[in-house]
Amino acid sequence: MSQDDIRKAIADGDAVLGVEFGSTRIKAVLVDAAHAPIASGSHAWENRLEHGIWTYPLEEVWAGAQDSFRQLSREVEEKYQVSLEALGAIGFSGMMHGYLAFDKDGNLLVPFRTWRNTITGPAAAALSELFGLNIPQRWSIAHLYQAILNQESHVKDIHYITTLAGYVHWQLTGQRVLGVGEASGMFPIDSTINEYDKRMLGLFNAQLDAHEIPWRLDDILPKVLVAGDAAGALTDRGARLLDPVGPLRAGIPLCPPEGDAGTGMVATNSVAERTGNVSAGTSVFAMIVLERALSKLYPEIDMVTTPSGKPVAMVHSNNCTSDLNAWVAIFGEFARALGVEVSQAVLFETLYRQALAAEADGGGLLAYNYVSGEHITHFEEGRPLFVRTPASRFTLANFMRTHLFSSLGALRIGMDILFEQERVRLDQLLGHGGFFKTPDVGQHMMAAAMNVPVSVMATAGEGGAWGMALLAAYRLRKSVDERLEDYLSDKVFAAERGTTIAPDEKDARGFAVFMERYKNGLVIERAAVDCF
Repeated sequence: MSQDDIRKAIADGDAVLGVEFGSTRIKAVLVDAAHAPIASGSHAWENRLEHGIWTYPLEEVWAGAQDSFRQLSREVEEKYQVSLEALGAIGFSGMMHGYLAFDKDGNLLVPFRTWRNTITGPAAAALSELFGLNIPQRWSIAHLYQAILNQESHVKDIHYITTLAGYVHWQLTGQRVLGVGEASGMFPIDSTINEYDKRMLGLFNAQLDAHEIPWRLDDILPKVLVAGDAAGALTDRGARLLDPVGPLRAGIPLCPPEGDAGTGMVATNSVAERTGNVSAGTSVFAMIVLERALSKLYPEIDMVTTPSGKPVAMVHSNNCTSDLNAWVAIFGEFARALGVEVSQAVLFETLYRQALAAEADGGGLLAYNYVSGEHITHFEEGRPLFVRTPASRFTLANFMRTHLFSSLGALRIGMDILFEQERVRLDQLLGHGGFFKTPDVGQHMMAAAMNVPVSVMATAGEGGAWGMALLAAYRLRKSVDERLEDYLSDKVFAAERGTTIAPDEKDARGFAVFMERYKNGLVIERAAVDCF
């Protein structure tokens, strides 16, 4: 679209907004009728560990949302000389899972417990056995049941529980709803009807009776919607929450709120069967849209859905780039100590590219990137570690490759179940997230780790906020009975160009050697957790 066309679309209220609350950044993206990003704004934030709980204060949720929207609005005014008063549709996304519990007056009962917490082991194990389905520790139902097992005083006062995306949507529209993909990370979904599984609801309600809990689970969960459904409209209060002093008007339609896994699937056009995507940033997870159900329960595999309700096998590792980023920051400090100013972008690219020149297995080095617990390898807490023997080849290139490989170690353990035990087949695996920001490097490492070709689209850097904007556009513009996968393939990605890197045989063998070292060395990580 031309500059004049974009200006007119914004003035006419036809542009669409997507906002995602990620683990380290809140990002807002505005798109035009061709689904191309035309403005953006972002706000950095960070979770904090308070009294043993990973959390974000709700005040920071709104401070970040307002800052992101303010930056986006300023860019719109500067680039197109028009103010952002109306929109065609809006969508909000956030980190999946976690626990936000409210009383009947809308008061938060306990601080927000994020997906990163690994404090629900007994509840997750009990529910997995009760349901015959893997219930991960980070799922909302595991947090709720653990609070019940702990006999926490707030439980009797619960009137509503939701996720971060569901909370933001509720405050802006008054609607207590969730997209089915996000809802599938709260409680198991029956994909034949796109509702919470009725059998499992009954089993959980029986547990509530045994604990003399006064409410029913059905009554406190958000209503489930699928992509394309109407999900309310921005209220006057919501408009002021998002844009306290600006001209944004109420009445804008919203699409169902979704989780970051769902927006990642949408942003990579991975919502059809035999497609998959891997999102690699603070955490790393792979989403594989299945042709058939898995043969049995696997504690390492989560069953969730696409935003339209198709069953998805999800392999999620809590830890990916946080420890790697910390090492890059140390190198930045060293450069500044020498009086050399290096931009963050140059620093990351320089160090990441060193990994391409490394020995295939990382030269006998070993690292664990466990900033927090890691359920795939059964750690409730984490201790970032770097280990070498006197015989290891301790070079910068090997050091960087080892940390990049380590970022994918736990993920590979989970993916082996799908590839080797369930014989899952993929037509494409698409990558997105900060791990892929340096061209080629992340793709080479991921291809070696997964031993499949990895593609990155030109739009991959737009991330989940763009994916959420696409869901909002689908809500606004889809034709009757048009499926999400068809809308994306025909109207969004038809002319998309990307790069594909196949696994190098030598690198794949090197990663296999590294993984044997990684598995054997887990006793070192266990000793660190137990002793320090």
